[in-house]
Amino acid sequence: MFLPPPQFAGPSQRSYAEAYAEIVATYRRSPTTSASSVIVLVAPDVDALCAARMLADLFKQDDIMHRIIPVSGMAALESQRNELLNYPELHTLVLLNMGAILELPSPEWFGDFNASLVVHVIDSARPQNLSSLFGGESEVDRVYIWDDGGANDLEEERQAWEALLYEPEPDSDTDSDLDSQLEDEDDFHDEEDERASGSSGKRRHGRSDEDTMNKRRRLENSEQPKRMSRDIRDRHSACIEKHYGAGTWHGQSASGTIYILATVLERVDNDLLWLAILGLTFQYTSSRISRDKYDQYHQAYYDEVARLNPPLTTSTSGNVPTGNPDDSTIRAADELRFTLFRHWTLYDAMYHSSYVANKLGIWRERGRKKLTGLLAKMGFSIPQTQQPYSHMDMDLKRQLRTKLEAIAPEYGLIELAYPSFTRSYGFRTQPLSAADMVEGLGALLEVSSGVKMEIEIEGARNGGEWFGGGKVWDARWREEDGENIPPAGVSNLTMDRHDPEKQEDNGLKKSLEWWVRNFWTAYDSLDDISRVREALSLAMSLHRAIIRQGSSIIDKQEIKTMNRHRVVILTQGPDLALFAHPGVLSRLALWLVEALRDKVGRATFGRSKKKCLPFVVACLDEKEGTFIVVGVTAALEFGDIRKNQFGLAFLDAKTRCNARTRHSSFDTSVLEINQADLSVFLETLCHETLV
Repeated sequence: MFLPPPQFAGPSQRSYAEAYAEIVATYRRSPTTSASSVIVLVAPDVDALCAARMLADLFKQDDIMHRIIPVSGMAALESQRNELLNYPELHTLVLLNMGAILELPSPEWFGDFNASLVVHVIDSARPQNLSSLFGGESEVDRVYIWDDGGANDLEEERQAWEALLYEPEPDSDTDSDLDSQLEDEDDFHDEEDERASGSSGKRRHGRSDEDTMNKRRRLENSEQPKRMSRDIRDRHSACIEKHYGAGTWHGQSASGTIYILATVLERVDNDLLWLAILGLTFQYTSSRISRDKYDQYHQAYYDEVARLNPPLTTSTSGNVPTGNPDDSTIRAADELRFTLFRHWTLYDAMYHSSYVANKLGIWRERGRKKLTGLLAKMGFSIPQTQQPYSHMDMDLKRQLRTKLEAIAPEYGLIELAYPSFTRSYGFRTQPLSAADMVEGLGALLEVSSGVKMEIEIEGARNGGEWFGGGKVWDARWREEDGENIPPAGVSNLTMDRHDPEKQEDNGLKKSLEWWVRNFWTAYDSLDDISRVREALSLAMSLHRAIIRQGSSIIDKQEIKTMNRHRVVILTQGPDLALFAHPGVLSRLALWLVEALRDKVGRATFGRSKKKCLPFVVACLDEKEGTFIVVGVTAALEFGDIRKNQFGLAFLDAKTRCNARTRHSSFDTSVLEINQADLSVFLETLCHETLV
């Protein structure tokens, strides 16, 4: 059953507030309440992370004990599902950014659980499973899909699903039953005719074909179930196949859904608003939603920012806004498409921007000269652009936006900014933009542990601090915090964490996955802005690795064309272990798509219709002996998003070539495949052309 947003709900239709009220009421009525009564499963992305924190704040206000469990992908979700069977007190399960595509009411997932269990799915991924959306009478109170209003537009799909589910199939058994009834009735009438002819001495003629057709119509219109013709059934099947086969895309963010709930409950504040803004910004910067959809949601948050944040006060001179040590206001501000430019050098921020890379071709020497020439034409000297942005001359920083608008269009840079938000943190740090916050949280989620990362020491450039250099990133995970211990428990985590031998003996490294540590590190950072500031250097190192690998791929011409697909296979390099992480490999694939949008990858089909060829990027995971494969579809225009059809294409290729694969992520366009099966898998995959 789906729950529409309050603005789309009818008078008798349930919405977010009623579902939340039921969670609270069930918790308070339950005789055996514990932290395992309400469990929240969270996907490892920034949107789900923010949504989990927002939901935890609401639960805390209602005194609801709960447990938050990070889940890395489909395999981990299946394992977690089996573990939840051992929790007899569990009555509420919330899935954040997972589960929308799954048939959750089926016994394979939660159909065999206790009848008191209610599953709430808050997932931005589309399409959604029709069985979970519309359900049946037996599952109506088992699964709730928190929808963004899109389910109201699926009336045709709903009718097709209900018809295929409830109406009998036009099989041969039904036809034979009908024919047997007609024969029995004919025999009966023949006997009656014989009796009549014996008494009158005359024999009546056989029954006409018209009488037979009338009988068939009467039988078809009788109390037996109405049959569906094969043509109608095929039409319904095609409608459902189109629903699932159109590709994957994203709707309203999970954090945005929770913010609507908080609004209805009249509990909104700047903290919840900021988390919702971060979820939206993550969707846009990771190319999950288009610019048009982003502008639509941005306008709603813009109104909320104006409502919750009073205008800036001015000093007695009337010119300079006065500061406040406890200032935590949110302000609307335009964000330049330069990566972390407030915390990096201006040159590096532009150099590591996929948008600038696309327009200037910075992987070539000529492109780098263009970038230097652009800055020089703006009046920015090389020493100014090579020092941290915060240390640049104030006059240059004030003139930056004006100079860019005047000169950058000559280089094809016409969409250098988009509307966004910044938040103040008093005297603790300079205001942070939503994009910078998302970069820091994303880096913590993906690479704060599990791979060795070297970060640049502030001031170490150009020979500073003992001739320059960097240091290895040290992830500080709070093992002493009981809330952050995984649900399965690590009994002697604090005791043995400094002794590698004891860790190996106790199986600690196996029980504590890197993505669990990363999740809790990022979760804690939502309350500690200093951790996010430290993580910005980690984000910079991640961007350096991406552009280093991407430039190497282009320079060495490692992009191969296989039947209207662009294919890249990474088998060696200093950053191979880094790109074996699905999230990082997806970033590299998106960078290649953005950087090469206007350079390569376009083809012409029929009547000069241009298309951007989809990208398939595979990276060898030497430890596991597998390849991580990511599929990305490209749009012709910057800011436009195409539905990703690689999910079904991967499944079809796997079935046809019998490759050994598994989904290690909730993103269906990310697949892990056995090393020996990669070649045949790619050949089979690229044989099918994505439309």
